[in-house]
Amino acid sequence: MTATDAPPAPRPYHRHDISVHDFWDRDFRSRDDVFADLRAEDGLSWQPPVEAIFPHEEPGYWAVTRHADIKFASQRNDLFGSSFGISVDPMPAEIQRGISFFLSMDPPDHTRYRRLISMSFTPRQVRRIESQIRDNATEIVDRLLDDLRAGRDVDFAADFATKLPMRTVSDMIGIDPADREKVAYAAECLFSSTDDDYASLEERATHTMAQLGILTSAGMELAQRRRVEPREDLMTNIVNAEVDGHRLTDTEIGAFMVLLGSAGNDTTKQTTSHAFRALVDNPDQIAWLLDDFDGRIDGAVDEFVRWSTPVISFARHALVDTELGGTPIAAGEKVGLFYCSANRDEAVFERPNEFDITRSPNPHLGFGGGGAHFCLGSQLAKMQLRHLFHELLTRLPEVTLGEPEYVHSNFVHGVKRMPIALA
Repeated sequence: MTATDAPPAPRPYHRHDISVHDFWDRDFRSRDDVFADLRAEDGLSWQPPVEAIFPHEEPGYWAVTRHADIKFASQRNDLFGSSFGISVDPMPAEIQRGISFFLSMDPPDHTRYRRLISMSFTPRQVRRIESQIRDNATEIVDRLLDDLRAGRDVDFAADFATKLPMRTVSDMIGIDPADREKVAYAAECLFSSTDDDYASLEERATHTMAQLGILTSAGMELAQRRRVEPREDLMTNIVNAEVDGHRLTDTEIGAFMVLLGSAGNDTTKQTTSHAFRALVDNPDQIAWLLDDFDGRIDGAVDEFVRWSTPVISFARHALVDTELGGTPIAAGEKVGLFYCSANRDEAVFERPNEFDITRSPNPHLGFGGGGAHFCLGSQLAKMQLRHLFHELLTRLPEVTLGEPEYVHSNFVHGVKRMPIALA
């Protein structure tokens, strides 16, 4: 073999390895010190593949850490696609599609499926359940107050924050109350699959597929029932929705159930825990908010989401040879979009590492970077947070919070446990 016939040398990985398991054991601020270094450098960083539970041949991925670059990649579906997978972790595309449904599609398929779902997810449909959300928030805080006054051990994350989003999903789609906990746990496991509390590395693939099966089966069974016994709920609308002569099959509805059960539940749960912790640590901001709750809560919710960044990352693949952030990207190469970094970008946010509910404007990427994949449930999430924090901040006496214990994950910024007690 001559020198000209030699294979190209492997591309060197960046000195900051954000794929290694230990990196995601660090606290958010410590991780962001590394992301700040990456944001300050020219171009993108080439990262080694994440340790995976599935066989793969991925050579690595480009880490996209700047706000502007993530917005560009998110809005250019002609350059960066989702159909080859949206997980930074190596995972077969067909499994990802079973977990994320139309999130793992590109136009025109994504456009058709999003239209099918959005027909049943309109602002009018969301407003229909607002009174249920308000009533559920009141009842959930009632129970929290009862437990605190009785001196019971209460975990804010596990016993409280998870309740409203799961009830909202259940009420909207028509999940039987007896099945709520099972569905909520399966969704939590999918979002937290890299944490050893849920499954060891050896068990992870089997465990993930088992929880995926629980959610998929729940959606398919519910769809079959609603075709026979329609009700005033989201599932009845979904089974009847039609776009261009196409209706969702039972298998597709099962995949949507996975997406709704996880994205619709876990993200709002995590935002609740992170935001409440930040408010307790900043009582002056609680006072400012309560001086004009209705006029100020919408801006505050944006800061809740920016601060929490419940979804840390998604991925795209280059569909053609292109360039991003001054770095040439070859067709087929993966780019990891790190929203956790974008939401602390000094070029966009003044004092990005400070929690500030007066922040305005607040162009956070907590619901994605815009474009075709912008979060369909963003208004529903905001509505839940408005009502829940109204109940919390107007009715809860002074409390103390224990140190939070976080989920080990490069996908979800999750709180597993956070004790709460009366002060």
